[in-house]
Amino acid sequence: MTPNVPSSASPDIGFAESSLGRSLLRVLAEGSASNRAIADYLLRKQVRVTALGIEELAEACEVSTATISRFARDLGFKNYAAMRGAVAETLQSVLQPVEKLRSTIARKAAAASPALESLSYAEAGITAASRALDGAQLDRIGAVFTKARTVYVMGFGLSSFLAGTLAMHLQPFCQHVVEVAASGGTEVAASHLANITSKDVLVAISLPRYTLAVVPLTRFARDHGATVVSITDSPASPLAELGHHVLYAHSAHPVLPSSGSSTLAVIEALAVSLMTSNKANVAKAARHTEAIAAYLVGEHQIRTGSMQKKPKGRKA
Repeated sequence: MTPNVPSSASPDIGFAESSLGRSLLRVLAEGSASNRAIADYLLRKQVRVTALGIEELAEACEVSTATISRFARDLGFKNYAAMRGAVAETLQSVLQPVEKLRSTIARKAAAASPALESLSYAEAGITAASRALDGAQLDRIGAVFTKARTVYVMGFGLSSFLAGTLAMHLQPFCQHVVEVAASGGTEVAASHLANITSKDVLVAISLPRYTLAVVPLTRFARDHGATVVSITDSPASPLAELGHHVLYAHSAHPVLPSSGSSTLAVIEALAVSLMTSNKANVAKAARHTEAIAAYLVGEHQIRTGSMQKKPKGRKA
């Protein structure tokens, strides 16, 4: 029987959205610690699992072979071999829609330097993100931003500059925007979120390698009634289950721990959706442009090479 696999953005997301993947996600959310470890491994390393024996998988997940066998039976399989076969069958179905793209990248990479190969992966990631995005969902998130008292944006490590970019895009069109970790680390972020309420929104951005602090801080915001928008790489991400709205951005890269290219593209798409969501934002954009015009280089200055001197302030 062919697995129930939707047309998807990337193999990781497609596998997680399959019938087997959804079962694994339920275990990841509700299972015991040992079962969560197995489910997480299966969701993230499907290709490797298809080549592992039960002893090797048990070692990788730091559990016993008996636990692996029970896990397989709990999912409805006769034994581990049957579960591994289902993983392979599901993975094959997931990879079919992206095989042409993968082959194209491989052909380009064969004649390219590692730097140009990286650009090919960025291109593939943005294509995958585009397939995953739902315009109606972006519009719903834009409406949430518009109504919010404060939109908090949080990202650490690699995601910190992405959070800063999103905050800049949102600033002219939201009542109040706070980049919670801009001037410090976890302690500063926690301080910013201390007064978050149901009137607010938190956008949490996290890619592998996930920062430990992002999960409890996001859960804190959700527990205090805030609407959570998660931007992450996979349904297996710890942020996926915490988001009222979840946007996926493919982040796999052959060299870097994660690529932020597709996440940046998703952020820009979200910003455009917000900017075009209502006529009032046209006036807001005009006011924003007017406010910063004095600090921008104009076309005449570019052509002539002249720079307008800033007006001197009055002396006290």
